[in-house]
Amino acid sequence: MPVHRIRSGDDTFRAAVDAMTSAPLRPEFTWRTIPAPSRMAPSTWACTGEILVHDEELASGRLVILHDPAGQESWDGTYRLVALVQAQLEPEFAIESMLGDVAWSWVTESLELHEAEARELGCTATRVVSQSYGALASRASTVDVEMRVSWTPESPETPETLADPEGGTDPAPDLAPHFSAWIAMLAAAGGLPPTPPRIAPIAPTHHARAPRPEEAGDAR
Repeated sequence: MPVHRIRSGDDTFRAAVDAMTSAPLRPEFTWRTIPAPSRMAPSTWACTGEILVHDEELASGRLVILHDPAGQESWDGTYRLVALVQAQLEPEFAIESMLGDVAWSWVTESLELHEAEARELGCTATRVVSQSYGALASRASTVDVEMRVSWTPESPETPETLADPEGGTDPAPDLAPHFSAWIAMLAAAGGLPPTPPRIAPIAPTHHARAPRPEEAGDAR
């Protein structure tokens, strides 16, 4: 099964993805490509990524990049990024009523930090608090946060273009800042401060790790 689905002749999308994945990244971030969805757009690309510090996974997620040369009304453009961010936070976050607002700030500040211009930006933040009782009462409470984010990248003012079937042009945005912004969202959820690429991170600002399958269940 192919790990990406790129429409035949879609050289613009292929070049944009290649440029994005060749940019410098945070040293504690690891990623790999995964099978991309086939029904969301003519060309798609997807990956999964983790934030690791001293072999401990602090956050994890997925990123899907969609491209439809004809555009989609809900996107307000021809490209769309769909991201998932997951992390397990300290128990103190169970009573943090503003966690949703904090999660939203991780999104907006990450995009701003990397100058990733976006429109039609949306986010859903879900907090799950697990507390054990009875024979399991000795287990510590856990707080999992899951963020589902989507946005349309702004195209550069003078992009390279590819003619679409209707005779127009399909701007190729610079996806590297958006890829870095998603990584920054993962880092923020994992408790790490904003750190330029290739700079060693300091200690997390809050203790966090990605939820393990037996604790979080199927988060797909």
